[in-house]
Amino acid sequence: MDNASILNFIFEAGILKRVKRSGWWMTGVSNPETVADHSFRTALLGYFLASLENADKYKVLMMCLMADMPEARINDQHKVANRYLNLREAEKNAYIDQVASLGENIKKELLDFKEEYDAQATIESIIARDADILECLFQAKEYSDSGFPVAKKFFRKGPDNLKTKSARALCEKLSNTDTTLWWENISKFDR
Repeated sequence: MDNASILNFIFEAGILKRVKRSGWWMTGVSNPETVADHSFRTALLGYFLASLENADKYKVLMMCLMADMPEARINDQHKVANRYLNLREAEKNAYIDQVASLGENIKKELLDFKEEYDAQATIESIIARDADILECLFQAKEYSDSGFPVAKKFFRKGPDNLKTKSARALCEKLSNTDTTLWWENISKFDR
C-alpha cells in the first residue's frame, strides 16, 4: 500500500459528505442528512452499544464506518429502490473495488469487516446494524420534532429490527425524549 492509495480512499470517503440519505425525501425532507452525517453518529452509537454489550469496540466502529462506504460509488438507495435493485451485490462489488489498492493486509481486514457485517452472525455485526437502525430512528425523531411528522413512520417498523437489549432500551427512551433538551439545559440567558 502506498500513500497515494490512502489519499484516494480518503478523498473517495469525502464524497459521502455530499451524498444525501435518499429515504428522507419520502418524508418531505428536501435537504436531508448526508451519508457521512449518518455514518458518524452510527459509529458513536456503535461505540456505546459495544460498551453496553461488552463487545469488541474496534470491530463495531470499523463496521459502522465501512458499512456505507460503497455509497460513494453507487449513491444512497432508499427502501423503495431496493425493491427493484440488487443492492447487496452492487455494494459488494463497489466495496471490493474501493479497497483493492490498499495493500493486502488492510484490504483483507476491511473486506473481513464488511463480510462480517453483512453476514450478521456475530455480536459485533449485530451491534453495528443496531447502531445503523438506531441512528435512523434518532434522525426520524429529530425530523419529526422539527416539523416533518411523516418521519415518525420510521418508528412503525424500525424498533422491531433492533436485536440487542441495549439498542432496544435506548430506542424506548428515545421516543419520549425531547431532542432539544440537551442544549436547553446548558444555555443560560441571564446576565
